[in-house]
Amino acid sequence: MNKSILRAITLVFLVANLAFAKAQTQSDSITLRKIYTASLSDGNSYQWLDHLSNQIGSRLSGSHGAEVAVRWTKEELEKVGLDNVWLQPVMVPKWVRGAPERAYIEGDNAQITEVPICALGGSVRTKTTGLKANVVEVQGIEELKDLGREAIKGKIVFFNRPMAEELIRTFQAYGGCVDQRYAGAMEAGKLGAVGVIVRSVTHSLDDLPHTGSMSYGDLPVSKRIPAAAISTKGAELLSTSLKLNPNTRFFYKMSCENKGEVESHNVIGEITGTTFPNEYMVIGGHLDSWDLGDGSHDDGAGVVQSMEVLRLMKAIDYRPKHSIRVVLFMNEENGLRGGRKYAAEAKRNKENHIFALESDSGGFTPRGFSFDSDEANFKQVESWKSLFEPYLIHDFTQGGSGADIGPLKDTNDGIVLAGLRPDSQRYFDHHHAANDTFDAVNKRELELGAATMTSLVYLMDNYIEKTVISSNTKLKD
Repeated sequence: MNKSILRAITLVFLVANLAFAKAQTQSDSITLRKIYTASLSDGNSYQWLDHLSNQIGSRLSGSHGAEVAVRWTKEELEKVGLDNVWLQPVMVPKWVRGAPERAYIEGDNAQITEVPICALGGSVRTKTTGLKANVVEVQGIEELKDLGREAIKGKIVFFNRPMAEELIRTFQAYGGCVDQRYAGAMEAGKLGAVGVIVRSVTHSLDDLPHTGSMSYGDLPVSKRIPAAAISTKGAELLSTSLKLNPNTRFFYKMSCENKGEVESHNVIGEITGTTFPNEYMVIGGHLDSWDLGDGSHDDGAGVVQSMEVLRLMKAIDYRPKHSIRVVLFMNEENGLRGGRKYAAEAKRNKENHIFALESDSGGFTPRGFSFDSDEANFKQVESWKSLFEPYLIHDFTQGGSGADIGPLKDTNDGIVLAGLRPDSQRYFDHHHAANDTFDAVNKRELELGAATMTSLVYLMDNYIEKTVISSNTKLKD
């Protein structure tokens, strides 16, 4: 065969491949349009969130609200008509806040100014008469350690490092100061402190304290000290008071209590794959929430969006090739028990998970996804950006995914993990605070997020494959 004929044949194949790729892209584009139309014009996510937030309310692990939510979401998934719906038992910590907390700043002549606080999740209580002591302000754990026991013993440690204002990605700012909330009481207790007050982790300057998880590590019970979050306005006032009068004292009273462990459940629903029924793709959010608000953004939005992914697939009559599961995880907020239990059961049952997507960043306008994958898979995913750009979804980054799906990485070699990334600028105004409520969620933004998740799952279902020889997940060209 001469070179001219060979070049002609090569050109024909190239043109044919390009035509096929173009036709496939057009087909995918049409499917995505169906998904977005179904979500925006006839979606279920907002009415689901209305019930979850306004009829059930807060869902702290081990609480009555959490168990009502388990039963209700199971019933709703059964109504969708999935192939299987079941509950997966998981033991979770039961911590109760008790009576509302009280705190005040005491200045000269015993003049007091009340400030808003809330106990951090997992904290021990104060004495019934409360706790009053002098205050040492620090900007973080390293400064605490530098001061040493002599400066800390018998004092209340006030951690006052704020979220960095200059960082555009607010989760970076959150990560830069949340260690003082999580480990502050443990480190201060080692140095003889009698209590800890932590500036709320938010950019907002307001009177709303933001709770969150904390840990004592292996600190003996006798050295465990009460830990509370103070509102940002309260933190500013306390800091100013200390500058004017270093002998300022702080009083707070909390009646929170740890009550051991109780049984709860992950809620799981499944559509069985038509071609690869034994290969699983997971979509999920966490069903538990903190107790100050109703958990609409964290993570009611992720729960109903994940449920909506499977409902939308049935609504547009799409039959997935792989088995697709929605998992509503219990106990992300103060233990990650649900995520770990799901991964452990998947390993025990020798289930092959190839992809997992989590929504746990609020119900705001979706901007894109972050992916925990190798470079080759990420490049393939990036090639889909043009399909999302008509919906103003363009931020595809390589990095983290989600806390609850993270444990699957340890038991499924090469799994691709992803996290929905909404606009995060307002998220920490509501995160773990009393204003994390249904009225803070916009219907259209929530529905766009559900459609965006469904679209990614559709593309993954069509282009992902498991390379058996290397046991690495790769995407088809």
